[in-house]
Amino acid sequence: MTRMQHRKGLKRTAFATGAVLTVVAAVTGSAPGAGAAPASTPGTPQLKLVAASKAVTADRYAGEPGIYLDLGTYVTVDNAPLELKVTRKSYKDPIVAQQILRDGSKVTTKALPAGLVKDFGGLPDFLEVSIKNAAGVEVQKSKSKFCLNNAAGRLRPDAPATSHYPESCSTNPFTLGSVWGVEKGWAANTSAFGYDRPLDLAVGEYTVKVAVAKKYRDLFGIPNDQPTIKLTVREISDGGEGEGGGGGGVGLTAHSAHGADSGGSGHSSGHGASHDMAGMAGMAGMTAGHHYGPRGADAPTPSALSHALEDRGLARHLGDGAGHTDGSRIAPALKSATQRPTGRAGAPANVPKPDLRSLPAWDIAVTDGEDGDVAGKDYLAFSANVWNAGPAPLVVDGFRKPGADLMDSYQYFYDAKGKQVGYAPAGTMEWDPRVGHEHWHFTDFASYRLLAADQKEIVKSGKEAFCLANTDAIDYTVKNANWHPFNTDLSTACGQQNSISVREVLDVGSGDTYTQYRPGQSFDITDLPNGTYYIQVIANPANRLQETSTKNNVSLRKVVLGGNVGARTVSVPPVDLVNAP
Repeated sequence: MTRMQHRKGLKRTAFATGAVLTVVAAVTGSAPGAGAAPASTPGTPQLKLVAASKAVTADRYAGEPGIYLDLGTYVTVDNAPLELKVTRKSYKDPIVAQQILRDGSKVTTKALPAGLVKDFGGLPDFLEVSIKNAAGVEVQKSKSKFCLNNAAGRLRPDAPATSHYPESCSTNPFTLGSVWGVEKGWAANTSAFGYDRPLDLAVGEYTVKVAVAKKYRDLFGIPNDQPTIKLTVREISDGGEGEGGGGGGVGLTAHSAHGADSGGSGHSSGHGASHDMAGMAGMAGMTAGHHYGPRGADAPTPSALSHALEDRGLARHLGDGAGHTDGSRIAPALKSATQRPTGRAGAPANVPKPDLRSLPAWDIAVTDGEDGDVAGKDYLAFSANVWNAGPAPLVVDGFRKPGADLMDSYQYFYDAKGKQVGYAPAGTMEWDPRVGHEHWHFTDFASYRLLAADQKEIVKSGKEAFCLANTDAIDYTVKNANWHPFNTDLSTACGQQNSISVREVLDVGSGDTYTQYRPGQSFDITDLPNGTYYIQVIANPANRLQETSTKNNVSLRKVVLGGNVGARTVSVPPVDLVNAP
């Protein structure tokens, strides 16, 4: 996939990453010695809010609306891991959260107050921030959400070498289950993301005071510490040179997936979208390089990977065992096989298989089309996701005959120990040359249709070929969910034009989102009469893939078209409790 990076975003990110590593080191230096943890109830995490630096610098680039700020504040965790399980039974049921308390082999649970957690993006209104200018006048005051899976670092040498927990919080509107956690002896960054809401602060000096909201201090027994940080805002000209004080601007790098998030309602971390963690109403966004697609600036997907591990490559979890919580496993290697499978196709009847399920469409809007579409027409654009409920990953290899435009593809099956025990032909892969794609698509993975009001007549049909990537954490509480999938964006999947073989993986618990910002994610509605229609998303439409069940492969989303040609409108009713138009 072709990726273009915003020039200033690249400068900002390169400068920021080193600063965050320094921040983590600062936390580590002030932590207790190896093995030293204050006395506390066994199995109960001990939390504390700290500021890694006494001063930070934020860069304001000429022509941009504001700054993206990471204050370098962390919640440290000791005595036991901090772990939350967040679920909903269905879209008709509210989200419930419980704390998992681990004391050796003993596991207990504690229900969090009903209604405290409102989505899967983190703990709402966790951090309270007040910013005063040099004259002592408060110029900004806000609260921010805290994703426990944010960028983190170790506090002590005897802490687990890598974090067992997922690396981000899902904000896909149709997420079903999440696990949030911070390892014992680790600290998680409390800053949130707000790419669409930069903080408008003039160049100058400020004082920032941060605190944990009282309801969370009472809930988790957090001391009422209120770190104060000196903030310097300096201006960066087009030449890249800034004026202003010391410290280090801090932020997070980003990876782009298949689309873009059109704003705040969900993690369309999908093919080019964002893990928008609904930041501090514009107060604390992590800086990141932007991917620019056919529609302009796509919202970036910030990496929540521990900065203490980033410089060593992608962190890999240690698996289940002493000192590590359960629920995760290592998926089959992403590297494709060296040659086509041989022998009789098939697999034992009881071999674990994936379970592909489609989510209702969202991020629905009337647009004027993508590059290559007909000018003057109206298009109904949407985002869609197919996810894998397991208990086995979907693993598909493609093999190309010399000079051919198609690859022959095969689905692989593995036993409980990860050994390959069978395979089956699974159609083909094709090269997609369109801007915004430019990779190998697995055909017949999913299909889009626009249905009439009777839900039977097919009005329009959409694409059926996809590059598979684990863009969204849909339910990390299902059996065998992999909290650390490898191929989370297009830079790690789907090959190049000259590839001779490709492996594409959709792991257990994760889904693959294509947003409305990708070519092909729309229906031409110019000549359709106003009225009620349904966007139908079908997983495995030709049944080329073997699954645990095919009874949950179809989803519908009601839409109501209105307006006139050239000014069409669409209204989208909620799906039970989920209002994600």
